Formats: sequence, C-alpha cells, structure tokens
Amino acid sequence: MRAAFRVHGHSKDHRDDLPQVVIAMAVTRDGIPIRVWCWPGNTGDQELIRQAKDDLRAWKLSRVVWVADRGFQSAENRCYLQRAGGHYILGEKLRRNNNEAKAALSRQGRYHTVAGNLRVKEVIIDDGTTRDRFVICHNPEEAKRDEAVREQLLAQIQQAIAESDRLSGADRQKLHGQLSAKRGYKRFLRTTKTGLLWIDRGAVKAETHLDGKFLLRSSHPTLSVEDIALGYKQLLQIERAWRDMKTTLDLRPIHHRKEDRIRAHVLLCWLALLLIRIAENQANNTWRNLRDELQRMHIGTFAGPAGTSHQRTELTAGQRDILRALGVAEPPLFLHLHAPEPTRAQRRS
Repeated sequence: MRAAFRVHGHSKDHRDDLPQVVIAMAVTRDGIPIRVWCWPGNTGDQELIRQAKDDLRAWKLSRVVWVADRGFQSAENRCYLQRAGGHYILGEKLRRNNNEAKAALSRQGRYHTVAGNLRVKEVIIDDGTTRDRFVICHNPEEAKRDEAVREQLLAQIQQAIAESDRLSGADRQKLHGQLSAKRGYKRFLRTTKTGLLWIDRGAVKAETHLDGKFLLRSSHPTLSVEDIALGYKQLLQIERAWRDMKTTLDLRPIHHRKEDRIRAHVLLCWLALLLIRIAENQANNTWRNLRDELQRMHIGTFAGPAGTSHQRTELTAGQRDILRALGVAEPPLFLHLHAPEPTRAQRRS
C-alpha cells in the first residue's frame, strides 16, 4: 500500500494541526528556479539536499557550489555535497555546542570591509582530517539592532522579576517557567542556589560578542572571503522565490488530496515563477512593475454600420520597451473584424 502524501509533520508555520507536504527548490545565483521537488509532509530536512544533489548529477554541471542555511549543515551532508568535486557554503549556528564554531569565533583577527554594511574575516580550522574555512561576517547596523532588542528584553525581564524575592519557592518556580516559555527570555534568566531569579550577566556578556555576526563554513579552497560572504547572500534569491510562490502565485493553500494533483499544482506554480524570473532578468525590472504596465493594455469592442471590430489600445512607450526586451512581437492592432449580415433586400440585389 502506498504511503500517504499529505501527512502531519513539523510545520514551520506552527500549524501542526494541518496536514502538509514538503516542497524544495533549486535556484541559480540569478534567481532562476531550475528544479522543484515534493515529498511527504513528515520528510526530514537533512535528507532533502542529498536527493537534490543526486537528481542534478545528470545535468553534468562542471562546477557546483551549494549554498544552504543552517538547517543542512550536518557532517553527513557536508561530506555528501563534496562528492564529484562539489563544494559548499553553509551557515553555522553561533550558539550551538560546536567546538569548531567556538574555535573560529574565539580567534583574533582584523575585519575588512567587503560592502557598505558588511565586514568579514577568515579563520581556517584544520584538525588533520578535514580543513574547513570559516568566515565571520559582521554587520554594524545589525549589531545596533541586536543590542537594542537585547536591552528591551532585559528591561522586561528585570521588571518581571523585580518583586520575585518576596514570593514563595513554588511561586518563583512557576514564574520561572512562565518567563522561560517566552521567546528570548530563557537565555538571560538564571536561578541561584537559593532559588532566586536573577539576570545571567555572563550570558549577556557572551551575547554581546555575537551582535551583528553570522558564521559561514566553506569547503572551497580558492574562493575569496568576499565571494563566500556574498555567495551566502544569494540565499536571498531562494527566500524571494518562496515569497513570490506563496503570495504572487498562491502556492498555498493547496485544495487537493491526491498526490498527482498536488504535484501538478506545485509544478504549475514553479513554471509560473520561472516565467516571472526570466521576464524580470530580461527586462531588468520587477514583476510587479511589468505586470502593472502591461495590464494597462486593453481590448475594446467597437460596433458601427460597417460591422464590429475588436481593437487593442495603443501601446505606451513602457509597453514597447518591455515587449522588445522580452523578444515578444507586438500584438496586432485589430483582433477580429465582423461585417454585418446582409439584409434580405441586399441579398436580392
């Protein structure tokens, strides 16, 4: 018996009550979606990137550098992506218990600027078996935002525990549970040996060193630090692709139950996204602007003694530029011409 396709799994939208399917896309650095996949809704993320690599092997691409976020950075995936000469640029979790990440963050070094809001430095970790390049990226603007958010959280925690010393032990434990359930609070909250609730100043100090930073890991031996940092930013293209699939193209909700219909729905949305990206790249403009300009073209119906005609409006300069950039011929001025039916007297004559 074939397994179900719409099943319950880990929902990133926090809707575990709804069945789902897992969808993945491969996107080029220019934002062109080249492949789409569908899996049952309980498929784990770690398995997906390996199948994607295997499926794209038949394309015989000479050089592939895989860029993925922190959800795919397991050691097994890293080894798999290096098969057949491949390489990777992966995001690393700053706060995970990873000795390599900790060693990279603890190394001293000087940052240098690669963009107006991005500074980078490289650290190489060689344990005799693997040799990975870590790139620490720092965004000063993001650092200011992180500091402001943290100060706001600390003020809220301080206000919540201000009178907690007067509470009983059971009430303090209850308050601790309530605060720990709130996002961001647990990291800065600690309980003393006597059961009092305090702000963990050590955690605050450690968090200060991470303001505005993100950590990258790459296996490519020759890519420059700038290319690694800017290459990781290409993930914005996949995020933009998902945003367009979910909003502009109405990928969800999917009102189908059979697997072949679900796959057909996803494939049609992917094909529409492919056309959108090609149009955007060719015309050097956003799809919204292209659509708004082309929607100003209309067909009018005109009737008179000579008959009925369907005629389009005159093209604007913007519409001509779009059609020329896309290599599409201008639509004909007249689409249909209908002469009136001759009367009986006209037929006799």
